[in-house]
Amino acid sequence: MGRDAFAEGYQRVVEWPLTGVAVLFLGAYSWPVLEPGMAGGLRQVCSVATVVIWVVFAGDFLLRLGLARRRRRFLREHVVDLVVLALPLLRPLRALRVVTALGRLNRRAATSLRGRAMVYVVGGVGLLGFTAAVAVLDAERSEPSASIRNFGHAAWWAVTTITTVGYGDRYPITGAGRVAGVGLMLGGIALLGVVTAALASWFVEHVSRQEREEADLRVQVSALVEEVRALRVELRRTPSELAQPEPSTRIGPAA
Repeated sequence: MGRDAFAEGYQRVVEWPLTGVAVLFLGAYSWPVLEPGMAGGLRQVCSVATVVIWVVFAGDFLLRLGLARRRRRFLREHVVDLVVLALPLLRPLRALRVVTALGRLNRRAATSLRGRAMVYVVGGVGLLGFTAAVAVLDAERSEPSASIRNFGHAAWWAVTTITTVGYGDRYPITGAGRVAGVGLMLGGIALLGVVTAALASWFVEHVSRQEREEADLRVQVSALVEEVRALRVELRRTPSELAQPEPSTRIGPAA
């Protein structure tokens, strides 16, 4: 088996397991943040789980890098993965690997363009908003002057940010919180762009389908008009003309 075939097979095999690992990471990371009074032993378990999952993601990245024929190109195309692995500040972004599963769910769960757009909207926006809310709460909670003190504040901030409303009553003041905010802004713009493009494509497809149906209808009407004209010609013929046999085109011997 060649390197390319092995790499492709590896990608297919680990796609869903790594998505499940990303979900576990999101739970292990967000649970202590959402429950500050968690017991020390359970908090330690979550901390160890996040480290183990980081090792899994790092091993996956290094293996894919080793299998790549053009490693510099691979690094350029996966620079976000590398930065997320290298900077602890961006560790919540590892959970966004779940978004990659939306592509496959997108093809299986919905056949229409509107259905696919809905999968992206509900899955992508919900996951991105929740992850950003947990990340900003984790960064802001310990700051005395922060305006985001609980998950309700963080969720409200995430909703107003991703919808580009931005009331300004809740906002991050720490470096990590602002990084989460920038990620949410960019991700929200990208998701809204995908949805807008999908809806525009659906509209164009719908109009084109209507135009094709109207063209087919015009062809059918034209054929019907020709049949009516031929029928009118037949009706105008006299009874004697109708009684006469049609001229034969057969060529035979002379009588």
